[in-house]
Amino acid sequence: MLDNYAINEDGTVYQIERKPFDYTGHYNDYYADIKACTRYTSNLRLGYIIGSIGHIPNSVLDVGYGAGVFLEACGEEIDRYGHDISGWPVPEGCTFVEDLLKGSYDVITFFDSLEHMEDMEFVKDLNTKYVCISVPDCHYFSDEWFDTWKHRKPDEHLWHFNEASLNKFMDRMGYDTINTCNLEDITRKNNESYTNILTGIFKKR
Repeated sequence: MLDNYAINEDGTVYQIERKPFDYTGHYNDYYADIKACTRYTSNLRLGYIIGSIGHIPNSVLDVGYGAGVFLEACGEEIDRYGHDISGWPVPEGCTFVEDLLKGSYDVITFFDSLEHMEDMEFVKDLNTKYVCISVPDCHYFSDEWFDTWKHRKPDEHLWHFNEASLNKFMDRMGYDTINTCNLEDITRKNNESYTNILTGIFKKR
């Protein structure tokens, strides 16, 4: 295991000592630049949620909404809420949520955001029917592989999941796995032979 990394009870690789990360400025500019590209992924995500739970959700809270593309994809027929620390305003027709533990939602999404959280234990206290997550798929073939893996971003990506560890974490949080997949690799596949993005949807018990 690389220095300053360890594996927790769920099998998730995590960074031990951390420094605050700046989610403003150039970080925001990057997501603004790729906004057009992420529309395809956002539509894919919405279809995945609807297909997995069997209906269009009445309400969605998107945690880490960035430029707001997924909230825009949900359309006006869904009550849309967003939480983000970057300073981006929520899209028109959406409501900003300051406290994730207040309010009730059909679906709460963590697309490319859960791995950034300082502490993830709050997930057990969310008032929701379903949680949908996408994270980098960490295979940890070796220390050498992990050291140069493009998703190992010290102080930004603090948690590194594979399918087994994500399922164990969500089970410990009180959720049953509906399914996990690598659906987003349709739009986000790298040039390697292994999968890039892990996506899952979970139902609260």
